[in-house]
Amino acid sequence: MIDRTIYDIFRQGSRTYFYSTLFFPPPVREDVFSLYSFVRTADDYVDAVPQQVEEFYAFTDRYAAAAAGEATGDVVVDSFVELAGRKGFDPAWTEAFLGSMERDITVGSYQTIGDLEAYLYGSSEVVGLMMARVLDLAPESYVAARNLGRAMQYVNFIRDIAEDLALGRTYFPRDEMEAFGLEDLSEASVSRDPGGFAAFVRFQLGRYREWQEQAEAGFWHIPRRYRIPIRTASDMYRWTARTIERDPAVVHRRKVKPSVVRIVSGAASNTLKA
Repeated sequence: MIDRTIYDIFRQGSRTYFYSTLFFPPPVREDVFSLYSFVRTADDYVDAVPQQVEEFYAFTDRYAAAAAGEATGDVVVDSFVELAGRKGFDPAWTEAFLGSMERDITVGSYQTIGDLEAYLYGSSEVVGLMMARVLDLAPESYVAARNLGRAMQYVNFIRDIAEDLALGRTYFPRDEMEAFGLEDLSEASVSRDPGGFAAFVRFQLGRYREWQEQAEAGFWHIPRRYRIPIRTASDMYRWTARTIERDPAVVHRRKVKPSVVRIVSGAASNTLKA
């Protein structure tokens, strides 16, 4: 039985992941809820306005205590640690994740894609690895799992350009922005050079697609009964990318997200194809 706190965190945190996850068998669904509630809670602390820095470090302390065998009373932390132990997560994955979340407190921009890679590994690739363990996939699936994690994260970066700017962050390499003649990614910058901004965003979408295709090439590792929700989430991120590619300036007008109807109908379609 899923704890109500964990359920609410997931439902409020991600429309795509929440409704896609409902198509997993119940035991897997509960594990995904536990995983997502942990990563979402940490992310929410560093994304709050103002940032909840003390709360974030208290959260990491509770994680360390729980990992050492202490029952903390924090259902999010305790459920995640139980899951991590049962499914054999490498503790270094969680450390990398929390390290990337901490960077959101101290780092506002990245000069090159190489500089960004460590953040991407901790913020998204290790979550893909954790999902692979939740699904009991073979180690041969791990490259695809990492690629899917960072591909989805990268679409979120593109979709959330305006939101991240308001938080004082830019996740795209500054050297690439400069190559497209952009001082920054603000709405004012878009107004000065809409063509340059559009070209830059489409270039970034090309990087996403490369990672996405590498991820989907490994979907055959996923058992049929688990492939439906994974494929559905993947399809929704493709839809988001296509929507933004048609009109890159949309990221400054609204948050591009698929509707519940689109997600559920996509899952139904994938069920028929499976």
